[in-house]
Amino acid sequence: MVQKPIVIGVAGGSGSGKTTVAKEIYRQFADQSILIIEQDSYYRDQSDKTMDERLKTNYDHPLAFDNELLITQLNALLEFKSIEKPVYDYTAHTRSDKIIPVEPKDVIILEGILILEDERLRDLMDIKLFVDTDADVRIIRRMVRDTRDRGRTLESVIDQYTSVVRPMHNQFIEPTKRYADIIIPEGGQNRVAIDLMVTKIQTILEEKAILKK
Repeated sequence: MVQKPIVIGVAGGSGSGKTTVAKEIYRQFADQSILIIEQDSYYRDQSDKTMDERLKTNYDHPLAFDNELLITQLNALLEFKSIEKPVYDYTAHTRSDKIIPVEPKDVIILEGILILEDERLRDLMDIKLFVDTDADVRIIRRMVRDTRDRGRTLESVIDQYTSVVRPMHNQFIEPTKRYADIIIPEGGQNRVAIDLMVTKIQTILEEKAILKK
């Protein structure tokens, strides 16, 4: 009997270091059959909206995500079927025409701010992590990322953080911490927590006879 893939959920606020944690887990098992799926790829298509309407999108609200598509594609991967992962265009504020072909793997890392908010997604996960980092560290990381990678001004990042990101974090993201099996303080800087996590994952893979020697 073929074992279904292992799904590792990595959640946390924007700028918490969850992507760093996900990539570090991936790096530790790079010689295995492993892939990362980012929830950010599954922002809803907004091609039917005007640019003014798109600019008002609250990207930190659960309704911003097309979880139906994410769940459908995750279930396909769990059945060892390939998918076409969407690509989101942050400049046009809508889904791109491009897609990324993704082949199924034995280990799937699902990473995103609100992956623990949806019970349907939680039910697909074997391990649920929450990366917990102080708010001041998260806003600094977000400033650097959005001004460097997304063409944003510092003023717009600060305005968005205070008016949307922070209240959405408190309302929707922070409460999902209670669903986590493991909470990792300070994200990618916490080597002890990451090493313990890697050991735990290795044990699970060995139990399911997935780990390659």
